[in-house]
Amino acid sequence: MTLRERVRSLLASRDQEEADQERADALAVAGSTPVAELSARHRATASGVLRSVTLRPREGVPALEAELYDGSGALDLVWLGRREIPGIVPGRRVVVEGMVTQLDGRRAVYNPRYQLRPRPGE
Repeated sequence: MTLRERVRSLLASRDQEEADQERADALAVAGSTPVAELSARHRATASGVLRSVTLRPREGVPALEAELYDGSGALDLVWLGRREIPGIVPGRRVVVEGMVTQLDGRRAVYNPRYQLRPRPGE
């Protein structure tokens, strides 16, 4: 580690360190695009950690929502008609694929294909 890297790590906030770590982890997944670079109306693959998972009905239909974070930004994932999905829990690392849309000014993917990634130590 160079002196510059050492000084940067000492001065960086914990949030910045976590974001850097998430970005590096997401970039290690082949074919994954950083969330900050995703554009609406295009299919994409993204990787990151689930920061939250919420059951939020939409127009009377159950909908499971999760926030995927990769260090560059957040992507909302929405599974319509689902109350729960085994393995989709906060803290879990996943790779998702689907059509990116805009939902209330935020990037979102409805009913994405997903692959659970091993947790550290698995």
